[in-house]
Amino acid sequence: MEDWKGIEVAAEDLALINGLSKTELTAEQVYVFTLRLCDNEVDRDFERFDGEALERLGELFVGKSGIFDHQWSARGQTARLFKTEVVREPGRRTQAGDEYRWLKGWAYLLRTEKNEDLIAEIEGGIKKEVSVGCSAGRSVCSTCGAEDGGCAHVPGETYDGGLCFRELKDITDAYEWSFVAVPAQREAGVLKRFGQEREKDLTLHKEAELGRKYLRHLRREVVRLAMLADDGLDGEIFAKAAERLEEPELLELRRSFESRAAKRFPAPVQLRQRNAGQAEDAEAFLV
Repeated sequence: MEDWKGIEVAAEDLALINGLSKTELTAEQVYVFTLRLCDNEVDRDFERFDGEALERLGELFVGKSGIFDHQWSARGQTARLFKTEVVREPGRRTQAGDEYRWLKGWAYLLRTEKNEDLIAEIEGGIKKEVSVGCSAGRSVCSTCGAEDGGCAHVPGETYDGGLCFRELKDITDAYEWSFVAVPAQREAGVLKRFGQEREKDLTLHKEAELGRKYLRHLRREVVRLAMLADDGLDGEIFAKAAERLEEPELLELRRSFESRAAKRFPAPVQLRQRNAGQAEDAEAFLV
């Protein structure tokens, strides 16, 4: 959030606000503030908007309501966007390597007794982080270009020295923006929706990706311990066999091989050694 004090309402901005209101409002009746809605940086979910997506979001968000925690209730409507602008920062690069951009919004709410506490919290920096709800037509893998999760690449993993993430394209709708406690984007926050009918499938797909990643790590650990426990074991053959095992069998093997490896390679004993010429009370401990 920027501009903790209410912004002086320019005549052209008041005209935009009155284009959204039912009755003619005066500058004294409205409280105006600006906010960073979202940007094109890779976020905590390893997703990001491309430049075209930000421009399209700027168009769609004009007139959209501000609510709390993405709870779609008329009682939660508190402010409304009346203007947006994509801000470019030529001297700053994103993790994807392009110019950093972010979507700035101008919002207003009424100076009423009901909104006094909210205005105080905005000016005091309590209500600060925001997140947006929108719909993207496509999600593209940065590593291979596959769409909508149609590949085995895991967002957040590194492939050939490059971070894997999903790029959100073809924005089809902007629902709302919300005050939140912990946004996905580090500098603003974003809640992505790829269409209500696909949201459940995408959630399940993400959970499945995490499960596959966990099993890969577990299998590698079991193979490593097996080789430590038995140096006569054919590692390649055992690794292929481990690929057919699921979590319960892998956990049991890990426990067994950990025990056997510990017996073959016990922890080294800490030895006391005195350097030549060293005083009785100044001893060195070497492992």
